[in-house]
Amino acid sequence: MDVSRGSALILLGVGLFLTTMLVGAATAPDRSVGGVDVSTPTPEPTDGTPASSDPGDATPTATPLPDSPQTLVGVQGGWVTHGSVLGYDGQDVAWRNTQADGYFEVSMLDDGRVLAAFANESSTDCGEYGDSCARTGYRTLDPETGEIVDEYSFPVGSITNSEVHAMDATGNGGVVYTDMEAERVVVVENGTEAWEWNASDHYEAPEDPTSRDWLHINDVDTIGDGRFLVSVRNANQLVIVERGEGVVETINEDTGTSDENCLRGGDRLVDADGDGDVRCGDPSVIKEQHNPQWLGDGAVLVADSENDRVVELHRAENGSWEPAWVVEETGGLELYWPRDADRLPNGNTLITDSRNKRVVEVNPQGEAVWSVPVDEHVTSGSGIPYEADRLPFGEFSGSYDDGSETATDGDGTATDGDGTATPTKTPLPQMTGDAGGADESGFPLLTEAVAGIQGTFSLVPFWFREVHLVATVVGFLFVLVGGVDHLLSTRGLSLPGNE
Repeated sequence: MDVSRGSALILLGVGLFLTTMLVGAATAPDRSVGGVDVSTPTPEPTDGTPASSDPGDATPTATPLPDSPQTLVGVQGGWVTHGSVLGYDGQDVAWRNTQADGYFEVSMLDDGRVLAAFANESSTDCGEYGDSCARTGYRTLDPETGEIVDEYSFPVGSITNSEVHAMDATGNGGVVYTDMEAERVVVVENGTEAWEWNASDHYEAPEDPTSRDWLHINDVDTIGDGRFLVSVRNANQLVIVERGEGVVETINEDTGTSDENCLRGGDRLVDADGDGDVRCGDPSVIKEQHNPQWLGDGAVLVADSENDRVVELHRAENGSWEPAWVVEETGGLELYWPRDADRLPNGNTLITDSRNKRVVEVNPQGEAVWSVPVDEHVTSGSGIPYEADRLPFGEFSGSYDDGSETATDGDGTATDGDGTATPTKTPLPQMTGDAGGADESGFPLLTEAVAGIQGTFSLVPFWFREVHLVATVVGFLFVLVGGVDHLLSTRGLSLPGNE
């Protein structure tokens, strides 16, 4: 029996889609890697000072290590839907909490409880917003039960780009968090706001800072007494903020490179004084970064998200910051929008590879030694992870130094002015690839479309990329045209041009 043209087009479209998906699934690398050696002892100070895990002391307390890697993961879900906090014992989930639309940064406190930034899209406790609002803040969770112990939160008009993405213990019972709605950093002590830094003190602000996502401050870490490392995503910059002083150093300072990325059609930074310039860092150094880790001694590790890489930056003699170590691919996959990277005491790096929906540990050569596919371990949603900590270390930070000459002990361990041990700039192999930034070629609209689809639809696999989207669209068009042609042919008609 002859196959009609319409039927042929339908079969071609379905075949194209199925072939593309089957080949994609068959060639996708395995994201589950086990066997990491956790036997490396936690280093102790070599200068005679007691071991301590207080913020500002970069040497974590010497702690007996578990038999298998213990990993804490904050899962955003999709775009703030079906969030989770997952506690991994090796490759398996030992406990979870799913009581938020989105979870972001997570960390374990000294008492074993877990601090987690969260957001809920709808709330009835709305204050000035009346009957409808979202709510965001941070919670303390009990890993034994997975339940919420207490919470500090506040209402926002809309959840989009207003979530609290990060918080950190200050070492004196307080917590510092990022308020993305008002673009500020806030220290809470005894349930009360004790101090704040407003980004408008440093960056030109729109008349109503809550009317647009102009800076997207997405991380804050305590790096000493009253000092904080702050990630200003939309400016491609990290700033060191000191209580009573404001910004004391900028990483990736504006040196006259293009401001296009930071302005982006007028919905980001604003040129309030009309001089044609805004504070915008070089996007080839870091671009729309997340969750930097201050390593001490003029070194910082950054999840360079929009450049799809992890980069360690070192302060040069002239005060600029330059890439010293770069990872762009591991475990058979190129990094895809990584949003966290933590240096571990054994020299490895734990990476939250968000759009590949995995958490992966790499050695100094960039080789994957441990990995879990997060989307396979969530109960619902697309399983996009935001941040991860390896326990018992967490994301420890070095003490802040301002670039002046740093003393060292006889073994080369850097010390700050009070003799506290800080991590050295660990000699790491220069990774292959372009250390000057990501390739800007390609089709940005397709990339954004793929990202949106992955975040919205939980069934879309991690390996779904631009080529799969194009094949899906073309296949759908074949089916659509074939269906119309078949319908018309049954009525004795034909498509225009085929009479």
